[in-house]
Amino acid sequence: MMYRLEDVTKTYSRRGHKVAAFRAESLEIAAGDYVAVVGPSGSGKTTLLSILGGMLSPSTGRVWLDGASLYDLTTTQRTRIRREKIGFVFQTFNLVPYLTAVENVQVPLYLAGVAKNEQHERAVALLEQVGLGDRLDHKPSEMSVGQQQRVALARTLANAPPVILADEPTGNLDSDSRQRVLDFFDELHRDGRTIVMVTHDSTAAGRAQRKLVLCDGAVSTTLSHVQARAA
Repeated sequence: MMYRLEDVTKTYSRRGHKVAAFRAESLEIAAGDYVAVVGPSGSGKTTLLSILGGMLSPSTGRVWLDGASLYDLTTTQRTRIRREKIGFVFQTFNLVPYLTAVENVQVPLYLAGVAKNEQHERAVALLEQVGLGDRLDHKPSEMSVGQQQRVALARTLANAPPVILADEPTGNLDSDSRQRVLDFFDELHRDGRTIVMVTHDSTAAGRAQRKLVLCDGAVSTTLSHVQARAA
């Protein structure tokens, strides 16, 4: 089992009142699963993703990742797990504007202490894998939105993380770029990676193995592989 959540809640205080942003008595995500997290705005989707990513401590309960209680670890240990096991894909890409495509992809390799020559070789190979071998020296402002998202995907894969957490990865893309990104997610899933994708995009959600439907901060429905593709 990759993830297991036990009696997890996340609450905030708002104007003197406690607001439940997310709650799950029990939730499991298996290794190699491809999960779409769907639901209306404010239903807790991004909160769940942040909790799974080790970036947002729950108010109660435990989050297990590969047998380790994620929020019982030290900050340093949790940072190492994020670097080694989790890749993040954001709607806003978060590319460094003054770095080229290949330099952006090298950033996590540099932080991991990979030798400079190997950094460059791996970054080039990843950009070629996402179809950007002819954009290596282009900066984000010199690329289309779809190309920027593919640079962000290449950067996500730099340290070969077994888990991909994606927050609205197709939200800013045109139909052609969306198709490219979703095809690439399918390829990552076939390679055995675990993918958890928050999305409002029904087409994107339909590519997943199963759906988690959130409502008012709680999992209201879990749809299986067959049900998810039919929904």
